[in-house]
Parts: sequence; structure tokens; C-alpha cells
Amino acid sequence: MVDRLLMKGNEAIGEAAIHAGCRYYFGYPITPQSELIAYMAKRLLKIEGATFLQSESELAAINMVYGAAAAGGRVMTSSSSPGISLKQEGISYITCAELPCVIVNIMRGGPGLGSIQPAQGDYFQATKGGGHGDYHLIVLAPSSVQELVDLTIKAFNLADKYRNPAMILGDGLLGQMMEPVEFKEFDVKTIPSKESWALGSSEGREARRIVPFNLDPIEMEKINNRLKQKYLDMQKEAECELVNMDNPDIVVVAYGIVARIVKTAIQKAKKEGINIGLMRPVTLYPFPYQIIGDNAHKAKKILVTEMSMGQMLEDVQLAACDKAEINFYGRTGGVVISPVEILEEVKKLLA
Repeated sequence: MVDRLLMKGNEAIGEAAIHAGCRYYFGYPITPQSELIAYMAKRLLKIEGATFLQSESELAAINMVYGAAAAGGRVMTSSSSPGISLKQEGISYITCAELPCVIVNIMRGGPGLGSIQPAQGDYFQATKGGGHGDYHLIVLAPSSVQELVDLTIKAFNLADKYRNPAMILGDGLLGQMMEPVEFKEFDVKTIPSKESWALGSSEGREARRIVPFNLDPIEMEKINNRLKQKYLDMQKEAECELVNMDNPDIVVVAYGIVARIVKTAIQKAKKEGINIGLMRPVTLYPFPYQIIGDNAHKAKKILVTEMSMGQMLEDVQLAACDKAEINFYGRTGGVVISPVEILEEVKKLLA
């Protein structure tokens, strides 16, 4: 029997990373994810051969990740919204170099320095690139502390599978809340060998550039085309949770903590004879266009709700493709949407 532990979200991410074989962490403190850095310091410094380093800046942290990933280490960094912005150039380099790593963004209100309260305003940054050039991250969106654990482990595995950075996109509420979690057995021996590409001995294999740079536009285009094919291959990883979708009066699309709040609204609505369906993207990249498109016709109206001004809204509009009327309700700046607000918005749309 697996023991359950009561853990704060940020600390659960750290333990999940270590459980998954992460032995290198580089980061810089910023609210509301500083507990993750503190946890990694406490745990990694007690593991032989592991490395924890609080860098002098976010720029330094992501470039340390770059180096560790190039050497074949299972490595992670974390930050919150403005800190992730500072890491963008390094993330673009790591992606072009085709190196695996995990990046955690516990989002706060913005833009600018913003607030330290939960928000979802970093969706565009996470899913549409964020830095320069044509690239994508694998982006996973948990909605509970247990999912922070499960998806952190999955993020390391997907990063290795595609040799591409993977991001856990959470928010301040998930990072700070405490819930019981369990850690399933994980055999670090299942981590794939990196001898074929990691730095080290180049004997018996072709040398490759860890800093991709080519003045020949045709050769640089070949790199971009290779990356594009990788992103197409990633589409099979798209995942979306469907809740109460048999005969909904209206369908709500939400991710992360907001999707969890919607589940409470669903229970409240049932008491009033209203049937709300939920489609929750678990992978934000690749976005589950096919799953949402296949289910968009099940209600005449869809309500997209986010703690932003409407960023995932654009992807839902593309996925639904005029199969239903698309509406939006959002709060921003760090204001957390309540189940009552969602239910009231549903009532307005059904009136």
C-alpha cells in the first residue's frame, strides 16, 4: 500500500521531481513558488551526486539548466510569471538544441510585476513560444496537488521522449494549497540512456552543436523543419478530461484550478436542475483540438472561463469551429473565480 502524505503543492512538485530522477536544480526565489526552491535545497543537498544551486538571477538559472541538460542530467528550474519571462531566451536556445528539461511556472497576476495572487495570464507565453523563433514547449496543466505530482513525473518522461523542454503550468493557488498525495513506485532505471546525444565522449558518434547556429539559411531551415516534425509527432500526447458530457445544457471549458472550481459549480447546478458539462485540457500544448472539436456539438453554447482576459479562448474557438456559440467569462489580476460566479454566468447564457 502506498502511503499518503499531506503536502503543499510547491513541495509536492519538488518531491515528484526527485522521485522521477531529477538530480539537478537551478533557480531563483520569487513568490508564490519559493517553497519549491527551499524544498529542493533541503532534499537535493542530502542526495549523493545531486546539485542544488540558487543562482544570482533567472537568466543565470536557465543557462545553468542548459548546461546540465546538455550533459545529460535530469534537470529542473522553476519560477513565477515575470521570472519565466526573464528565462525566455535561454528556453529558446534549449529547445533549438533539442535538450530535455522541466520548467515550472506557478503563475501570478500580471502583466508587469503584477500581484502575488493566482492567475492564468501566461497561457500565450507558455503555449505559443514565449521567446524568439519557431518553437513550442510541452505544456501540462494540473488541477490538484496529486496532479502536480503525476504531471511533474510525466513532464520529465515527455521531455526525454521528445528531447524538448516541458513546462508545468500551475498557479499560486495550486502552489500554496495542501492536499494528501501519494507517490507511486518509479524505477529510475527506466530513464532512457542519453549516451547517443549528451555531451561527453564523442567516440563513435557524430559531433553535434549544443548552441545551434548556422549562417546558411537553408541549413537553419532544416533545423526548423526537424523541430516542426517533432511538434506534429507530439499531437498524439494531447489529453482532455471530459466531465458530465452525456447530455449537457451548456459546456464549460477551463483548465487548471479553474476547472476544479467548475466541478464545484457543476454540483451546485445539479441541485437547480441545470446540467453543466466540462472539457478540461490537461495538455495545453499539444492542445486537444480534436477532442474538443468532437464534443463541441453536444451543447448549443460553450463558456470558456479563465483567470485571464481570454487567452485559451482563441484555441477553443479554433477547436469548436462554429459547432457551438462560444462565450467567455474571466477574472484577472489575481482574482480567483468562484463557483457562484460561474453558475450565475451559466444562468445568464441559458436564460
